[in-house]
Amino acid sequence: MTPTKNRGWLVAFSGLGINLALGVLYTWSMFKTAIEKDFGWEGSKLNDPYALCCLVFSFTMILAGRCQDKFGPRVTASAGGLLLGAGMVLISTTNSYASWLLGFGVLVGLGIGFGYSSATPPALKWFPPARTGLVAGLVVAGFGLAPVYLAPASQFALVHFGLRKSMLLFGMAFTAVVCGLAQMLRNPPAGFVAAPEASATIAKSSANNFIPSQILRTRTFYLLWLIYAIGAGAGLMVISSVSGMAKKSMGENAFIAVAVMAVGNAGGRISAGLLSDKIGRRGTLLLALLFQAGLMFAAIPVTSHKDAWPVAVVLLATLIGFNYGANLALFPSLAKDLWGLRNFGTNYGVLFTAWGIGGLIFPKVQQMLTTQSGGRFQSSFICAGTLLIGGAMLTFLITPERSRVARPPSR
Repeated sequence: MTPTKNRGWLVAFSGLGINLALGVLYTWSMFKTAIEKDFGWEGSKLNDPYALCCLVFSFTMILAGRCQDKFGPRVTASAGGLLLGAGMVLISTTNSYASWLLGFGVLVGLGIGFGYSSATPPALKWFPPARTGLVAGLVVAGFGLAPVYLAPASQFALVHFGLRKSMLLFGMAFTAVVCGLAQMLRNPPAGFVAAPEASATIAKSSANNFIPSQILRTRTFYLLWLIYAIGAGAGLMVISSVSGMAKKSMGENAFIAVAVMAVGNAGGRISAGLLSDKIGRRGTLLLALLFQAGLMFAAIPVTSHKDAWPVAVVLLATLIGFNYGANLALFPSLAKDLWGLRNFGTNYGVLFTAWGIGGLIFPKVQQMLTTQSGGRFQSSFICAGTLLIGGAMLTFLITPERSRVARPPSR
């Protein structure tokens, strides 16, 4: 029997490239400033398309994960590229609040969900369990790293082409990138498993290939869901407004904070993945949540003064991005460890709804509190920091993975 060529790194880096395009979500704080100026939107309206996009993205992961498991990553990711492009083209034609909810909130959310759900599962299937954290972190790092190029690109495009034309250009580019790289995504053939030496061998059947109805009957699922909602929501609260926070002390250079935060976001995904392969997922998650809580309280004095040291603002944004990014590597790795790879796309899609709920609630509450306090962010940071400490405490209730994983009922 001819050994199967391991395409793992090609698939992993193709998934990373797809996520680099899908990460347009993290540049919303750049668009929000232009929307407020050009369209005259005020208050909570400014975060509504972003919050809806987060919600649609997360719940689409269930359907998209099912499609990925059934039809494969190429078809699913290509559909995501087309939906993403359609949404960006739609919002390039109008300043209507309802149309932006439909275009960015729904269509872009659908596109991101279909694309994102297709990037990680095929990559994990080409690598041994000892590399789960690293590979998951590497693939999703593209999503967090996107603002490194999109923040300055958005700044340039908004200045030279205006908001609507910028959306059109981004939509065309993202469609080409996602649909092109989708053709590189492949699942390994049946029976393939990557041994520690990265050679192809015949796979043994997994004892832990759960279906969604089974994971929904476990306490572990609901603990992970709640912790994920807190950790992701707190990070998304800052990401959605980091440009506005940085403008007080950095002026027109606030986009630098957005770009540098993205470096932290991507670095956190890879670093947390690597660390969790060494010390375990639960311990790494506890450290990330506690560190994030400390950063939220540290942000109060840093963001409350117009003459705040710009380096402190950038450093704070980078570290918040780092710890937020850790969630996006740890939770898919936990899902794979606990519930297996056969239905990974669907199972992680169900868990990922926590990211969407957190992304809906936290930015909405932050915008409301900021508006009520006259543009100050202190109360938002206190709220987020307190919840993060609570989330960290919940990690002690997660039973160690080996003893929690039960075999599916025999058929």
